[in-house]
Parts: sequence; structure tokens; C-alpha cells
Amino acid sequence: TMSLREHALSLFRSAVGTVRPAPMLKRALKLQGGGCPQLLVKGQAFPVKRDLYLVGFGKAVLGMAAAAEEILGDHLTGGIINVPRGIQESLRRAGMQEMLLKPHSKIQVIEGAKNNLPDAEALKGAVAIQQLAEGLTADDLLLVLISGRGGSALLPAPIPPILLEEKEKLTKLLASRGAAIQELNIVRKTLSVLKGGGLAQLAYPARVVSLILSDVIGDPLDIIASGPTAASSHSVQDCLQILTKYNLLHNLPKSVETVLSSCPSKPTAPENYSHVSNIILGSNTLALDEAKCQAQGLGYTALVLSAAIHGEVGRVATLYCQLIQLLCLGFAGLGEGPLADELRGSLLQLAAELQIPGLDLDEFLQALRGLGPKRPVCILAGGETTVQLQGSGKGGRNQELALRVGLGLHRAQATEASSPQGRCEIIFLSGGTDGQDGPTEAAGASCSPRLVAEALREGLDVEAFLRNNDSYTFFSQFQGGHHLLVTGLTGTNVMDIQAILIRAM
Repeated sequence: TMSLREHALSLFRSAVGTVRPAPMLKRALKLQGGGCPQLLVKGQAFPVKRDLYLVGFGKAVLGMAAAAEEILGDHLTGGIINVPRGIQESLRRAGMQEMLLKPHSKIQVIEGAKNNLPDAEALKGAVAIQQLAEGLTADDLLLVLISGRGGSALLPAPIPPILLEEKEKLTKLLASRGAAIQELNIVRKTLSVLKGGGLAQLAYPARVVSLILSDVIGDPLDIIASGPTAASSHSVQDCLQILTKYNLLHNLPKSVETVLSSCPSKPTAPENYSHVSNIILGSNTLALDEAKCQAQGLGYTALVLSAAIHGEVGRVATLYCQLIQLLCLGFAGLGEGPLADELRGSLLQLAAELQIPGLDLDEFLQALRGLGPKRPVCILAGGETTVQLQGSGKGGRNQELALRVGLGLHRAQATEASSPQGRCEIIFLSGGTDGQDGPTEAAGASCSPRLVAEALREGLDVEAFLRNNDSYTFFSQFQGGHHLLVTGLTGTNVMDIQAILIRAM
């Protein structure tokens, strides 16, 4: 029989597999040839009357474009994709040929945005995409591939006369004054040619079909890669309000003042987007659904907690620890009692503080109450936590989350001698779907209270590793790195995935 850890790994891999560019596109995109060829996307039909063009931008777009070109064949007239600097070389080195375009591809590849920062190369690619869009007619079809991660930095074309340096300087100034990422994006969008629906407007009257890989909680179309083909929900007023709030309205570059004074005061009406179809192909929710199906196939009672987990890693670890303790009480037949009630109350309060969108924890806890100890349980979740760096160690948010959960459970077990947790086998896994977690080769890690107990017996000071944000060093020193999750580059990104697996011993 497979161990819980092997099960957790297999669930993570199947979740990532379902949002890898090639399988994702092949499931969703078909081309029907014949007299009047049609592009079929998830059952919707788009006639290819004249020319079919493709543009794309973001980290996962190279693999998406390779799959799309294979599906579209001779019907594809041409295309341009803007991808991160060095990505073709990285994929070649990793032996991932299937994610690269063929030698005589009709799609031009431009690499830019080194370290995810807009630069002259990214601008060159954005301008090429802009020119292609502007030249389309009513009979043309534009297929747009959008990968949330890195998509925004690869579309940096500012509205003339603003220069890229001026826009970047303003963004950095806002960031240094404490502006939130949402605020930065609203300002960037307002000053950009292609963001905030700009690309869709330039392509008019051509038909625009966008296939989107989301890396944002809740999959908001106007936020993913700054929404180049979605109606913006923000106006120039919102931008001015943000500049006023951070005291920047009166020392703006002349070019920015010129653009802001000539911007339309209302956002483009949604009816002006009737020529656009935005279709989400891959997201954290889809990856979790796949993992849930696989878990049920392995004999688990599987539940999805949320695809929108966010917040400081220590707080999220506490949420998971309390949830696991509650499950163990249920397994021991102590699901109704003062200890369980106390845990439930504490969980509800923590969830309210974390403000996880769309999470009905009350309902979720109700579902847990009905579970007997007969079948093992699998709880799945996704999203993206944040780490406040205090130390100088090596790690990433997923490795740190796993270690914190393991330590928290070990502590809870140690304080209650007759802890029902002792009668449960538990594994917690957290991993980044892009195969990367911080500056290491690991995508994340798996951990358990038993693992922490063994590490402490071997004289490893787990708390010291955490204080130094050094979870990677802990996992690589302990049991030969056996508990690190190493997948290599995956070519996709839908944030992080967590799995909790529990069975009675």
C-alpha cells in the first residue's frame, strides 16, 4: 500500500498535470476544418472567415502557443508571443521540447521582462502585438493567450508621450510610499495602451477570443495580467484618487499629466466588448477539482476547503493545525465536546480575520461533523500565502507553511498527553504549481508531527530554522531531503496547492 505521503505527492502531480499548457489547450481547443472552418473553444464556435492570428504574453504562454499551433495547423496565419527572458533556454535545458515552438513556426517569439520587470525588450514585444492588433479587419479572428504570471510585465506599452522609464519611476515611487499591488495595477492600467481592455479595443472589429491561465485568487478577468481583453472596472478618477492619496498628483512628469487630462472620464462600456470572449482555461479551482477526483479514486473522503487561501504564513498554518486537530477529535469519537467546540470557535474567528473570499467555514465544519473514522480524509486547498522575512535563511512560503504546520501539530500533541491526534496518521503537503518555491529547486514540502518529533530527537532546533526563514535547509538536512517536493519547471502557474491527508491508525 502507498504511504500517505506518496498519495499526497500523486494528488499534487495530478492537480498540476491538469493545468499544464498542452493538456489544458488540447481539452479546450479544437479546429473544425471543411468549407467554413470553425474554432471550437469549450463548446463555443467561432467561424474562421479570413485570417486567424495568435498573440500571447506571460510565463506559461510558450507551452500554450506550442500546443495551439499544433491544433490550428495551416489555419494559423501568424502570431507574436512575448515571454520571459531566458525561458526558451530553461525549457530546452529541462528537456521540455514539447513546450517549445517548432523550428519553422509562424509565431514570432520575443523574450523580455528580465526578473519580471518591464524593459526595452518587453516594450518591443508589446508594440509588435499592438501593431498586429491594429491591422485586423472584421473578418479576422485574434486568439489571445494570457498567462497571469508575468503577463503584466510583458505588456508595458505606455500611452504616448509617456516613456517606459517615466511609468516605471512613478510605479516605484508609489510602491515606496506603501501603495498596495491593486493600486499599482490601477495606475499602470490607466497609463497603458494594451492593459485594461486596450488590446481588445485596438483589435476591433476583429473577433477576439482570449484563453486565460489565472494566477489570481477568484479569477477576476480585469486583474489577470492587468486585463488586456476585459472591460476595466476602473476609471481615470480611480487613478487620480490613488495619486492624490500618496501625495503625487502635483509632481507628475508632464507626459503623465497630458495623458491623464485627455483620458475619458468613464471606463469603456461593457457593450463595447461584444466582439470579445474571455475564457478561463486553467485556475487553482480546476486543479483542486482534479485532485479531489483523484483522492476519491484512492478511497478518501475528499473535501475542498477553498481556492482563495491567503494571509501571513503563520496564521494560515494555525488555521490548518486547528482544522487537523478537529478532524482527529472526530476520528476519536470526540467531535462533540468542549474541546471540539473550543476549536470550532477559534477556527471561525481565525477565518473571519483572514477574510478568505467565498469561504463558508461554518458549512465546511458541518460537513466534517458527519465523517466517521471508517475512511481516510483528504482536505484540499489553494491560494497564496505571504511570508514576512525576518531571517537570512533559504526557503519559500510552501516549505515554511509545511514546517509550521508540522511543528504546530507536534506542540499540540506534546501538551495533551492523551491527545487523540496520537491515534491519527497525518501528512500535510504544500507546493507551488509552477515547480518553484523561493530561491531553491524545491516546489514545496510535506511534513507531519511525527517528522518534527524525529527531527527534535536528532537535535535539530525546528523553531530556530523557522525564525531564520530557513525551512529549505531544515528539509534538505533532515532525512536527505526526502520530504522536499521537487518537480522541476512545470510550465504552468495557478498559485499554490495544499493537501491534508488523515487516517486512523
